[in-house]
Amino acid sequence: MSTSVQDKRTAIIRNASIIALIGNMLLATLKIVFGLLASSLAVIGDGIDSCTDVSIAVITLLISTIIARPSDKEHPWGHGRIETTATMAIGFVIFFAGTQVLSSSLSQIYHQSYTTSVHKIAIIVSLISICGKTILALTQRHMGKVSNSEILMANALNMKNDILLSSGVLVGLLSAKLCNIPILDPIAALLVSIWVIKNAIGLIIQVNKELMDGNTNETLYKNLFDEVMKVPGVTNPHRTRIRKIASHWDIDIDIEVNPNITVHAGHEIANKVEKAIKNVIPDVYDIVVHIEPAGHSSHHEKEQYGLTESDVDTPDELAAHKRERAIEHSSMHK
Repeated sequence: MSTSVQDKRTAIIRNASIIALIGNMLLATLKIVFGLLASSLAVIGDGIDSCTDVSIAVITLLISTIIARPSDKEHPWGHGRIETTATMAIGFVIFFAGTQVLSSSLSQIYHQSYTTSVHKIAIIVSLISICGKTILALTQRHMGKVSNSEILMANALNMKNDILLSSGVLVGLLSAKLCNIPILDPIAALLVSIWVIKNAIGLIIQVNKELMDGNTNETLYKNLFDEVMKVPGVTNPHRTRIRKIASHWDIDIDIEVNPNITVHAGHEIANKVEKAIKNVIPDVYDIVVHIEPAGHSSHHEKEQYGLTESDVDTPDELAAHKRERAIEHSSMHK
């Protein structure tokens, strides 16, 4: 990725963080102050949840400066993985917020400690919170897509959960005031908390896969193999590994070439393989192409890492590729 593109991406993440920071500070202050005035524990709790969003915005703002740093001897792959680590932290913050709401709602249901007197101002603040969080969520999601930033997308998910949380609070307040069914307040909060916890667990699992250099996107591998096999002189692409570092892809691949060609010719083939991969996979951070003489890959059979075409191709596709290689192998030795 060029420096100008990286700078633009960093600027988008920084601007999104500032927007989230200011927006959440205003909403948190509004909900806590008026929640106290209205003696509404539900609104105060919603305000405390917004305080966690302020901390998330601060974390995002801090990492926006770290990911822009160039690689150094302590971090030869750069500092992009800090975004993944911070996203994991956000996942746990969301999970903690969900469990807190779950615990409070269960406690209110068990002890029957829910309120039956609701001030109008509490309802108004909840409506303002829903509108404000909707704007913030849409903004974070848009800027996350433009910058291909996992942490902004995670923040957008968190704000989507906040909308559900504030909606649950609003439903509970309206039910307690208008329908005289006060138990609906903690029940609504209970359902919202389960949804929040579910999304948090999904985010943690997704980010953990990246931290472990996992990638289940078979389409990505298939497109890579298809494009590499179009390069003249390339056979048997294998031991292929694709991992993600923030928004970039780090790729290793072994290929076989005619054993009788020169080192220079093999190097040229490797360069063409790199270009072919970059044509089909955007945002490539680095590619390592290892060249082997055709027919000499058997010493790697016991090494349990990397993918080959057989891992992603259908039987018919694999058979067609084998026929193509047999023809090319025959022409090599003529």
